[in-house]
Amino acid sequence: MLLLALIAVSYVAVGLPDSVLGTVWPAVYEDLNLPVSMAGYIGMTVSGCTVISCLLSTRFTAKFGTGLVSAVSALMTAAALLGLSLSQSPVYFFLLSVPLGMGAGTVDSALNGFVALYCSNSQMSYLHCFYGLGVTLSPYLVSLCLADDNNWRRAYLTVGIIQTVISLLIFFAVPYWRRMERNNILKEESEPKTLTLSQMIKMPSVVLSCIVFYLICAAEYTAGVWSSTYFAEFKDFTPEKAAKTAMLFYVGMTVGRFMSGVFGNKLGSKRILYICVGILLSASVIIALPLPSFVSALGLLLFGFGMGPTFPNLSYLVPSLFGRDISSSVIGVQLASTYVGIMTLPPVFGVLAEKVSAGIFPYFLFATLCAFVIASVMMVKSLKVNIDKS
Repeated sequence: MLLLALIAVSYVAVGLPDSVLGTVWPAVYEDLNLPVSMAGYIGMTVSGCTVISCLLSTRFTAKFGTGLVSAVSALMTAAALLGLSLSQSPVYFFLLSVPLGMGAGTVDSALNGFVALYCSNSQMSYLHCFYGLGVTLSPYLVSLCLADDNNWRRAYLTVGIIQTVISLLIFFAVPYWRRMERNNILKEESEPKTLTLSQMIKMPSVVLSCIVFYLICAAEYTAGVWSSTYFAEFKDFTPEKAAKTAMLFYVGMTVGRFMSGVFGNKLGSKRILYICVGILLSASVIIALPLPSFVSALGLLLFGFGMGPTFPNLSYLVPSLFGRDISSSVIGVQLASTYVGIMTLPPVFGVLAEKVSAGIFPYFLFATLCAFVIASVMMVKSLKVNIDKS
C-alpha cells in the first residue's frame, strides 16, 4: 500500500512539469521580449528529448530498476524547473528542455511499464488520475505566483521545489521498488528481455501498436489544444466561455479514469476499450451536429470521458498481448510514438483549420478515431496471443 501511494506521487511528478510552459509563457515572452511562437519550438525540443528518453528507458530500467530510474528522472525535471527560474535568456529554455524532456520520458515509460506488469487495471486507471492531478495543479500554482506581479520565475521555482520534494520521496521508496521487482521476477516464467529498436521494428504487431498509440494520443492532444478555438470560432462562444468549455474535456478525462478504476476489475480492459471507442465516436458526432451550444459542450465532456480510460487500459493490455518478458521494451517505443503524435498531428489540424475552417474539428477527430479502430483491428490480427484471456 505504501508503494502504491508513492507510485501515485510519482505520477503527480510526471504531470507537474507538463503544463507549466503554456501557463507561464504570456508572462515570459513579454518579460524577455520574445516572439510568441517561440513556445512552440521550446515545446518541440522537450517532446523530441522525451521521444529519445522513452526509447532508452527500458535499458536504464533493466539495469538500475524502476524506483531509481523514476527518482533520478524526477530529480532531472526538478533541476530543469529550478534552472528555468533563474533564466535570463531564451537560450536557457532550450538548454534546460533537454533534461526536462529526458527526465519526463524516462519516468513516464518506467512507471507505465511497472504498473502494467504488477498492478491491476483498476489501479492503473486510478494511478493515471494522479497524472491529471499534477497537470491540473501546476497551472493553479502558477496562477497564484503570477497574480501579483507576473513573476514567472517564482512560478518555476515553486513547481521546481515541489518536484524536488517528490523526487526525494521516490528516492526513499527505492528499496520498496527493488523488493517488489525482485519478488515478482522470481515468479516469472521467463527472464525480462530488452529489445533494440531495430528488433521491434521487425515485429508488425509492435509497429501497428505504435500507430494505435500515436493516433489515440494525437486525438487526445488535438481535442485539448483546439477545442477552445472550435467553440470560439464555429460555435460563436466568447473567448472566456470557450476556455471554460475546453476545461470540460479534462474534467471528463479525470472522471472517466476514475470510473475505469471503479469498474476496471469487473469489466476488464478490453470491454472498457470497446465502450470508450463507442463513446468517443458518438461524442464527436454530437459535437459536429448543429445542436444547441450546451449540448455541443456536453459532447466535449463526453469525449473527454471516453478518452480518459483509453490510454491506461491500452497500456495495461501490453504484457498480455506481447508477453511479460518484452512488455517494458514495447511500452517504451509505444510512448515514444505518442509523443511523436503530439508533435505532429495537432499542428496538422492547425494548418487545416487555417486553410479550411475550425469547423472541421469534430470531423478530424472522427477520422482519427476511425483510423485508430482500423489500426487496432490490424494489430490484433497480427498478434499470435489469445487476447480473450486478457
